[in-house]
Amino acid sequence: MVLNDEKIYGTLKELIDLPGPVGHEYTVRNWLQNRWKDKVQEYMIDPVGNLICKIGGKGPKLLIQAHMDEIGFIVRYITPTGFILLDPVQEAHRTAPIHLHMIGQTAQVIDRKGVVATGIFAAPTGHILTNQQMGSNLDFNGFFVDLGVNTKEEVEKMGVRVGSSVIWNRKLSKIGNRYVGKAIDDRAGLLIMDLLLNNLNPEDLNYEVWLGTTVQEENKAHGAYALGEFMKFDLAIPLDIGLVGDIPTVNQQDYPNRLGAGPALVYKDGAIHYDTNLLWQLEDTAKENNIPYQIGIYSKYGSDGIAFYDRGIPSALVGIPTRYTHTAFEMVDNQDIKKTVELLKKFVERST
Repeated sequence: MVLNDEKIYGTLKELIDLPGPVGHEYTVRNWLQNRWKDKVQEYMIDPVGNLICKIGGKGPKLLIQAHMDEIGFIVRYITPTGFILLDPVQEAHRTAPIHLHMIGQTAQVIDRKGVVATGIFAAPTGHILTNQQMGSNLDFNGFFVDLGVNTKEEVEKMGVRVGSSVIWNRKLSKIGNRYVGKAIDDRAGLLIMDLLLNNLNPEDLNYEVWLGTTVQEENKAHGAYALGEFMKFDLAIPLDIGLVGDIPTVNQQDYPNRLGAGPALVYKDGAIHYDTNLLWQLEDTAKENNIPYQIGIYSKYGSDGIAFYDRGIPSALVGIPTRYTHTAFEMVDNQDIKKTVELLKKFVERST
């Protein structure tokens, strides 16, 4: 199997460019549907907006899955002078947003017509900060989106309203052998599924392989719960970002995984212990084919895997090692993408 680097980059760039926060995953779904519909045996969209595709094969019914939504915000207030105040979409409370590092990033506002306005995530800076502001942490009342206008009426004429979604907008770039951009979580997983689909022959499969792309993972896996209820699978392999500690300031004992060392087979995260039998089979597949891999033990993390497990579907999370998660500058290594595709291909072709 030969995976072309230019095609990998080009496909990932197309996926990254799609705006798809919680509630607006349809842009991503439409792209995937148009790309996959002639390559699969059947496909459907369930009532909540998940896309499910059958590749084919015979054997246990296996779902390979990734989520379509990305980190985003929702408009909660428009000031009389035309600034937008936000709430998080993926969290239940207005927790401190410092770790998202959004200040200075370009903002896109999304409503029923798609992207309706562009601005910048901004906050008071430098000379005009009070001493109290200088010494305090950023909160959701301490920053805003500046659309470059002067009144609430101008904002509303753009198509922006309370309830509109907001995302940061950073184009994909390449640094060395690594890709940097927004929404790597979980467009990297969708990319891997796309590459896998283009490199599988249903006649070679020892599973009945399905692809599933889900909505609303970032706010507690609602799409995956619906999919697990809507369709019954024997096994599930969710694909999501993997946590790494290969940067300064992070304790290697907490996060020993690193970029470029292969996919992470995650035994436990902050919500669930994944299925050991399925993980052992993935490990055996990697060893038999000399595919590098890592073992992941994560805290402060969850995936769609818990939803499948709660619906009686054994699941094993495969993590794509990622730096700077939940920011506009998430980073993945090209080799990890390739090795994840190779591992999944060998696994579904392996005798059960």
